[in-house]
Amino acid sequence: MEFLWKSLKSDLSAADRLMFFCALTLSMWGVFCIFSAASGTSGRGFDLAVRQGAWLAFSIFTMLFIMVVGHRKFLEGAYPLYGLTLLLLFLTALLAPKVNGAQSWLGVGGIRFQPSEFAKVTIILTMSKFFSRYPPLDFKSFMAGLGLIMLPVLLVLMQPDAGSALVYLVISFGMLLAAGTPLKYLFGLVGLGVSAIPIMIIFFLKEYQKNRILVFLDPMRDPLGAGYNVIQSRIAVGSGGFLGKGFMMGTQSKLKFLPEPHTDFIFSVFSEEFGFVGNILLILLFSLLLFRVIIAGFRSRDRRCKILVTGVASWLWFQMFESIGMSIGLTPVTGLPLPFLSYGGSSLLAIFSALGLVASVYVEGAESKYIL
Repeated sequence: MEFLWKSLKSDLSAADRLMFFCALTLSMWGVFCIFSAASGTSGRGFDLAVRQGAWLAFSIFTMLFIMVVGHRKFLEGAYPLYGLTLLLLFLTALLAPKVNGAQSWLGVGGIRFQPSEFAKVTIILTMSKFFSRYPPLDFKSFMAGLGLIMLPVLLVLMQPDAGSALVYLVISFGMLLAAGTPLKYLFGLVGLGVSAIPIMIIFFLKEYQKNRILVFLDPMRDPLGAGYNVIQSRIAVGSGGFLGKGFMMGTQSKLKFLPEPHTDFIFSVFSEEFGFVGNILLILLFSLLLFRVIIAGFRSRDRRCKILVTGVASWLWFQMFESIGMSIGLTPVTGLPLPFLSYGGSSLLAIFSALGLVASVYVEGAESKYIL
């Protein structure tokens, strides 16, 4: 125990405090936004905020634990973790109860968790290890890597969870790029993905998911049904104006016009209460966090670490972009949580676990020539 404490103090002295600051600030904003969003007619704001705060405390502990143990240990166990992830995703699709048309949650001893969130971490670890040993420079290695990627993608599509599948693909694309994949393979992959969209829509997407795509193109085609969420979200964002209405003063969530305000549309709640200025600060914090994550990759001389950090950065960037985009009608509604802000212990714990790996990479590169 004394050894772990000394290791923690040593690692914290060399850690990226700016990255920690951004993550903690965003997470605390999330707790306050959840309190406000769920304090309308449902009156669950305090309860949900306390739960999110408890998950945040546990997530911070997990991040520090992973940083002390070190990313190398987790890379060594990447393949067993990948196998466990596939098993959990299969059990989720097979046994999990349906919630809002999807089977995404498993329960153990009264605690529910979402395996698809933790799969993002294990995919990053597995692909980092695989692509460093078998660089996707030739067609054989490239296809072998794609095979590893597609297994979890297909399993989450069975739930169905198209949003998580999309995140896996974006993570994998970023890691393939960082691993030095020839452009002809990447362009071929993009072309194959675009051509496969009709097949995915016909055979994998449920009716409500198809409606989300149609509503994205024209929300007014079903203003009281599938388009209602998007319309109300736009109203909330626009009504915030320049400075916002103030904390706890948003009407869209308080009067229950905005569905799922503490999860899918937390950005709309934030926008209504803190306005354009608050949104600028939020995006600046996200940008600074992503910059510090990328810096960790520059500091490392280990190929695996550079690929790993790229995977984490791709994940956080895409979920931020998609979640904010769907709140203002620029992207289809996928139900992806806004990192750090949306309510959900699984998402928060998975993100902080990934940041623990990044922090370990940063600490290891402390003696590097990159002093940033």
